[in-house]
Amino acid sequence: MCTDCGCSIRGMEEHTHADHHSEEGHSHSHEHQKAHEHLHHNPQLNDSKTISVIQKILDKNDHEANHNRTHFEAKGILGINLMSSPGSGKTTLLEYLADVAEFKFGVVEGDLETERDANRLKAKGIPAMQIQTGTACHLDAFMVHKGLHHMPLDDLDVCFVENVGNLVCPASYDVGTHLNIVLVSVPEGEDKIAKYPVMFRQADLVLITKTDLLPYFKYDIEAEKRDARRIKPNVDILEVNVNDIDSVKAVADWIEFKRKMRG
Repeated sequence: MCTDCGCSIRGMEEHTHADHHSEEGHSHSHEHQKAHEHLHHNPQLNDSKTISVIQKILDKNDHEANHNRTHFEAKGILGINLMSSPGSGKTTLLEYLADVAEFKFGVVEGDLETERDANRLKAKGIPAMQIQTGTACHLDAFMVHKGLHHMPLDDLDVCFVENVGNLVCPASYDVGTHLNIVLVSVPEGEDKIAKYPVMFRQADLVLITKTDLLPYFKYDIEAEKRDARRIKPNVDILEVNVNDIDSVKAVADWIEFKRKMRG
């Protein structure tokens, strides 16, 4: 189940026999340790049978995430998990990246319902596979694995996993990518990084989006950057405004640098 919102407490036993909805990743990370502690102290889950079931789900997701990374690495693809609140601009960023990026990319797209975002990307000539999660507030490694089988991996340099819009649960699930990019937009307010530190602690790059709206909102962008670096001192931060194509190009350049660093 999801340790943050309990999205799969109902029917959890079924997931020990199926790959549809699996558990948290980063088995060797600090957050994974915290997740285990949370499971042991959550009053809803405070029995040995439930903990045992969840442990199996955690291990299965970790195994599948590593399998996804093997897929990426065998094809020389950089995998990037794109996370944010709904409406922060993930799909819009990808649309604009298609105009400036030197690398070829595709997208495994996650939403509860509809294929709207995947259709937007396809209209830009971007290979996209929609995953509809139903009630789940995040993608897991098994969902992403199924999506990868519908992607033209031989033709890609980068594969984005555009996660379900949510600042909590996606941070806890290793989906098999190499990097995490987290977006936070000016209209969301200047407290999101401080209030949702787990997400930003996982970030390799933080994008502060919709900066063209700064004149219309009370938003201390420098304070937000300080919060991000307090949570993760070495995190990279870029300001993005899709009306300023140079800011989008800076994101593409960052990704291309990371891709080349991986060889």
